[in-house]
Amino acid sequence: QLRLVESGGGLVQPGGSLRLSCAASGFSLDYYAIGWFRQAPGKEREGVSCINSSGGSTNYTDSVKGRFSISRDNAKNTVYLQMNSLEPEDTAVYYCAAHRYLDYCSGDVFKRLWRYWGQGTQVIVSS
Repeated sequence: QLRLVESGGGLVQPGGSLRLSCAASGFSLDYYAIGWFRQAPGKEREGVSCINSSGGSTNYTDSVKGRFSISRDNAKNTVYLQMNSLEPEDTAVYYCAAHRYLDYCSGDVFKRLWRYWGQGTQVIVSS
């Protein structure tokens, strides 16, 4: 079975930091781009960040630029999302997804068909 499992979520105060992990099993991430998405209650899912298979191409939605950083360790079959200067508006369930045959994270990448999804990890930013 091809699986993605997110971890690292939790409760943090505004201005704090969290590091999310997306671990793959049943397949290698070497040939996959990885995207991070989030969904707050009552809101639509939105794309947050993307990294291509080699790590040389990344993208971020405007609201997290300068605060979030995506990276990957293919040897560990894991992708990370470092989240700094967290705001209450960042509160959501965060999901990772995998997309094969995607060389660059650019343009309308979040609108593409992402095939494999994790079950999500909750992030709550509150005082």
